[in-house]
Amino acid sequence: MNPYETDELVSQYMEFHYGETYYNVENYPAKCAQLCLQLVDNHKKGKALDLGCAVGRTSFELAHEFDEVIGVDLSARFIECANQLKEKGELNYSMIVEGELLIPCKADLSKLKLDQVKEKVLFSQEDACNLGDQHSGYDLIFAGNLLDRLQDPTQFLSSVHHYLTKGGYLVMSSPYTLLTEYTPRENWLGGYLEDGQEISVLDGIKNVLKADFVMVNEPIDVPFVIRETKRKFQHTLAELSCWKRI
Repeated sequence: MNPYETDELVSQYMEFHYGETYYNVENYPAKCAQLCLQLVDNHKKGKALDLGCAVGRTSFELAHEFDEVIGVDLSARFIECANQLKEKGELNYSMIVEGELLIPCKADLSKLKLDQVKEKVLFSQEDACNLGDQHSGYDLIFAGNLLDRLQDPTQFLSSVHHYLTKGGYLVMSSPYTLLTEYTPRENWLGGYLEDGQEISVLDGIKNVLKADFVMVNEPIDVPFVIRETKRKFQHTLAELSCWKRI
């Protein structure tokens, strides 16, 4: 079973997107949207695509300035939650305290000042590497923590420019976890030695994107915390980079 379809992961991501912040680390989906808006500040803000949108926080945040935002994720459960939030403005979920002990929680768009922009957002269950013909003309594509969950990230990177307008922006964040259960070793973008030289994932990204993009920022480390239980948390650093289609 896809782990992103389980009750446990759905609850963790609801809390990750809409719940409390932990250890003084800012809300990651909201922070990524803020950085996207800063990086493309002087560009047209017509349509944005949020790839790997999970339960939707970044999509809603981008809608503060974009006319239309499409959130896409492979997980049916994640998209179901995002659509329920759009429809009702709130959604109940439970978090694990320990073992089978749970606490009730609620995501509320009005408390986050997202209810007034929700009608500008559309959510769809799709494969980021197999997008339909309806996806075109985006001024921004954000891929948050997506690259290290793709079977073939090179395929994704080599085709993503087709969905952007000329001068449009691709913003990506990733902790580059390089897990073989998601990405076969032969498809890694980096994280290995080649002829005695270290090849990073960023090196691999640059190599694939160089024909269609220029990098417009010095990559930024963006921390995030995911609560698993009352006493167990994931604390991770993602690297965020911004690319302009030429």
